[in-house]
Amino acid sequence: MSFDAHASQPVKKKHTGRAIVLSLVALVAIAALVAAGYLWNLGRTFDSESGKIADAFPNEETRPEVKDESKDAVNILLLGTDTRATRDASDGDEEFGTLPNGGRSDTMMLVHIPSDHKNVFVTSIMRDTWVNIPGVGEAKINAAFAHGGVSKAVETLEGLFGVRINHVASIDFEGFKGLTDAVGGVTINNPRAFTSTSFKGNTFPEGTQTLNGEQALAFVRERHAFPESDYQRVKNQQLFVKALLGQLMSKDTLTNPAKVSDAVGQIAPYIAVDDSLDSKQVASYASSMLNVRQSDMEFFTLPNSGTGTSADGQSIVVPDMAAINKFGKALQEDKVADFVNSTDLSR
Repeated sequence: MSFDAHASQPVKKKHTGRAIVLSLVALVAIAALVAAGYLWNLGRTFDSESGKIADAFPNEETRPEVKDESKDAVNILLLGTDTRATRDASDGDEEFGTLPNGGRSDTMMLVHIPSDHKNVFVTSIMRDTWVNIPGVGEAKINAAFAHGGVSKAVETLEGLFGVRINHVASIDFEGFKGLTDAVGGVTINNPRAFTSTSFKGNTFPEGTQTLNGEQALAFVRERHAFPESDYQRVKNQQLFVKALLGQLMSKDTLTNPAKVSDAVGQIAPYIAVDDSLDSKQVASYASSMLNVRQSDMEFFTLPNSGTGTSADGQSIVVPDMAAINKFGKALQEDKVADFVNSTDLSR
């Protein structure tokens, strides 16, 4: 790879990492709700109202072999989309493919569930990360969509990590907003006070507060209020989604049929999944993860060395390939917990 790294500089690109980690809600929320005992009605809603991602996977001959150590682990590529009528012209939409819900894929993350299904590891992948795209060459990871849609993104990440991606799912912002309201709001402990620059009238003091859907969107989308831009936004997004999942998995939610049904009804129309990820498969995963709680979830960003400039002059996120190779080996050997415990993932 050819680039000049500037490890001390935070990412400045306006469009990097829009709503990273929001799409985690799509899978885990439905899994938690289906596991609550409302399988038939909720499953029917999920299957009938969610969209399908056609041709989600590359040709079989290009894919990594499944190793015995990790054959029972699950890897899910989650994509964030946005169908808002008004979009930031600087977001570079031409680089992205269109998903079944009409949204453009502008974020991605990898959710890893180890073989014992006792934890969840969520890796945010910044969209300007400079990688090798099969058949294309070195480019930002987001360019994979322009060259081959979802399947090219899957092929790129499978090549980067040396491990198979089992499923693909996407979620649109509007479903996220509805889901937040459906569970009665989400309580967070905000470590850093700020005022939204895009959603006027939204100020977030330091400390504990409960957010509704509109406030949640303002909280997780904000980047201009921070000198660190997208790095702080990613941290805020991870904080919020972890709190939301805790709310979804709470006894108050799972023992309330009306709240459960409302949550599934709100989110299903804004989800798109690969053909194999139906309600039956989700319920199967859910039944093996009934004891997973908020404290069992680990969020981190794919290791990088800050921003830099590619040989052709693009502003990029420079991958830390030594750490990424270790992460790939951990995925292959089902030892991601060991990787997390032994690696500095603070960036």
